[in-house]
Amino acid sequence: MDTYAPYVPERLTFSSWDYGVFAAMLLGSTGIGIFYAFFQGIQKSSEDFFTGGRKMSALPVGLSLAASFMSAIQVLGVPVEAYRYGAKFVQMCIGQSLNSLLTAYIFMPVFYRLGITSTYQYLGMRFSRSVQLCGTIQFLVVTMLYTGIVIYAPAIILNQVTGLDIWLSLLSTGAICTFYTTVGGMKAVVWTDVFQVLVMLSGFFAVAIRCTMLVGGVSEVLDIARNSSRINFGDFDPDPRRRYTFWTFVLGSTFMWLSMYGVNQAQVQRYIACKSECEAKIAILVNQVALCLIISSAVVCGTAMFTYYVNCDPLLAGYVSASDQYMPYMVLEIFDQYPGLPGLFLACAYSGTLSTASTSINAMAAVTVEDLIKPRFPQISMKSLALIARGLSLLYGCSCITVAVLSSFLGGGVLQGSFTVMGVISGPLLGAFILGMFTVSCNTVGVLSGLLVGLGMSVWVAVGGTLYPPSEEIMGALPIYAHNCPLYNTSEGILYGPAPLQNLSTQLDRSAISEQFYSLSYLYYGALGMSSTVLIGVLVSQLTGPMKRKEIAPGLLWWDLIKLSNDSLEVIKDSVKIRDDMFPPVKRSSGSYSPTIPNHLPKSEAISFLLVQDYSLPPENEHCEHAKPTCPSSRINHLNRESFI
Repeated sequence: MDTYAPYVPERLTFSSWDYGVFAAMLLGSTGIGIFYAFFQGIQKSSEDFFTGGRKMSALPVGLSLAASFMSAIQVLGVPVEAYRYGAKFVQMCIGQSLNSLLTAYIFMPVFYRLGITSTYQYLGMRFSRSVQLCGTIQFLVVTMLYTGIVIYAPAIILNQVTGLDIWLSLLSTGAICTFYTTVGGMKAVVWTDVFQVLVMLSGFFAVAIRCTMLVGGVSEVLDIARNSSRINFGDFDPDPRRRYTFWTFVLGSTFMWLSMYGVNQAQVQRYIACKSECEAKIAILVNQVALCLIISSAVVCGTAMFTYYVNCDPLLAGYVSASDQYMPYMVLEIFDQYPGLPGLFLACAYSGTLSTASTSINAMAAVTVEDLIKPRFPQISMKSLALIARGLSLLYGCSCITVAVLSSFLGGGVLQGSFTVMGVISGPLLGAFILGMFTVSCNTVGVLSGLLVGLGMSVWVAVGGTLYPPSEEIMGALPIYAHNCPLYNTSEGILYGPAPLQNLSTQLDRSAISEQFYSLSYLYYGALGMSSTVLIGVLVSQLTGPMKRKEIAPGLLWWDLIKLSNDSLEVIKDSVKIRDDMFPPVKRSSGSYSPTIPNHLPKSEAISFLLVQDYSLPPENEHCEHAKPTCPSSRINHLNRESFI
């Protein structure tokens, strides 16, 4: 008796035209780095290298912000989420919008007005050097691992579907990204991100238009999607185990994005690169518009992809082995007769990788210089620091490539880890900054205890969710079909039909905690880590001796910073500039070191010292009476120097 076996299509690959388009994108990125390295003036200081001299305008910075966390994993993954869970994923823009408002009016002003380069300098000024180092090291380790995975993940996905050489993609993208970041600094990173955002959007538009045409037009796509429950914006289920609901996007994703945009070094470094605080706020608005455009384009692609495969899902049919391979598989299929267009999608995916990697490399170099090198060697000249910054960019770039290569020896879980690592790690750090900016009583012991518990909680839930993943029914996945896939006749006794998905966890006893707690939506990981850090931080601080308000200098609590007059803000900003620009490096020798000479101190200590000196008062305020509490001089002179350290 004849039986049926699945039809296995011929493996599709990229053509020479596609590789040519991909190479053009890489050359364009390289050219931008060379332009800013050799034709736009020499970057003479580490501040020029890391912040572009704080003279950048809103539009390029805003587009760079949008590109920074839209890696190839998101380019490949967001359409799949829309494919499996419906167009409601576009509600992610709500969480992003709330994040942009909170970032622009709460977190960004603190960093911008203090004039610091590394966000973790704030933790050192508000709490202690140990808290600053804790945040710095945590950021460096996680960012290096995340960046390595971001470089590796798209390479393995595209290799499995198209045969794209892994080592070619790893080494070419990693080397070029490291090159333009090292030679061009922040300006090269920002303008390359602008170029890559345009490439990403072009790729999404091309895929969406072609797929919609093949299905039969916009109305046909909407009809199929509506009949298959893919147009589902009214899901208000409060169950936190549901992967995506209105509340998941409003509550969970807001804190997830806030942990990445509000206090993350990679993003804050762009805010402070703007030439004014107003420009920084506009940049955040531009970023929001670009993010919504990217997310919406990806959701449209995912919805169109579902209508294209509505009766023959490639995963159920066995054409691909993982859901992340949907997009590259479909791109090669629908553009089979259009050489070069699959290469546009390849460039789209790797533009996301380049933007994320370059951002991370530049940010890691910045925190290393500001938090580790400057405090240890305060006598180093600005020119030497600029050279060290370039060397660190090269070192971190090579390290990320190494991590990407090592990732090739790992088993599964690379993609899932990349989706959760930022929320797991950045959530507790967000909690630490909230404690510093909004609580008077929190002390060093409290914030360190909070960080430890918050990190432990988020890691516990993330690991548990990996070992005991929730069922598709709990997550709210929508059905997919393969009943109209092509079959061919055979007599080998293989019956065609989708095999049930098996997982190791189904063979294990699922306790109540694994069924309920571990099933928490991954979008809540950041909120869990943040809330745990804040709660434990406040509690431990009260038990160990809370700080007093008079021990905290102006400019470190949010409401104090907002209330400061413009004159007082100028005192703070000028004090930061004095340390960097006006004091020549002095060689430290035995017997000559003095903790009362500003250029002998680490930057955070020098800031506090300068703030308590009478000569830091701007000339126009010399008439102020020191007895008046509203006088900038009076407020600054009563600072407690130790509260900055």
